[in-house]
Amino acid sequence: MQETLADSVVVLDFETTGLSPHYGDRAIEIGAVLLEHGEVVDRFQKLMNPGFRISRFIERYTGISNGMLKGQPCCEEVMADFSEFIAGRNIVAHNASFDRRFLDFELKRAKRAYEGACCCSLLVSRRIYQDSPNHRLQTLVAHAGIPETGTFHRALADAEMTAQLWMSMIGRIRRQYGIPAITFEQLRELSTIDKLYTHRYLTALAEER
Repeated sequence: MQETLADSVVVLDFETTGLSPHYGDRAIEIGAVLLEHGEVVDRFQKLMNPGFRISRFIERYTGISNGMLKGQPCCEEVMADFSEFIAGRNIVAHNASFDRRFLDFELKRAKRAYEGACCCSLLVSRRIYQDSPNHRLQTLVAHAGIPETGTFHRALADAEMTAQLWMSMIGRIRRQYGIPAITFEQLRELSTIDKLYTHRYLTALAEER
């Protein structure tokens, strides 16, 4: 995929019946926002019926009830539509390994594929917001002074706030290091280095300008 700027991505979030499709869990909601040059230009949000009743714990945790899922399209139908939304884009998610498991699983069931790259905003936040009490999305939103958008643990609201967190981190790098254009690949690389070397890595990027 062609190298792109970090501020032009799809930020997504899944709500699910549990922790992993390997345990039989399925997606029940997908929410995503498309960022172009740091601005939200499109949104995607759909509930999907996993084909079985969800637990009371998940109903309480997400606010999504079995009644809300009744009559919703199946996962395969929703994910076929979503595959078009993310086609040709890189993606960002908070705790991306979780979302990527469900993305890959549900796309495969829908006989679709995703060829872009993925970056975890949680891993990036551990380098950029090292002074945050923890790196859960709700904590980071408060720590960074980001207005809450909707209810946590609903997919579109979490995607919206993750997108704001992503742009907040990009903005902090731009201000502190004078790097006007940060690529997606640079943030992916940053997410993999020891957090103790964050300053060294970003200083080196600034010197390459």
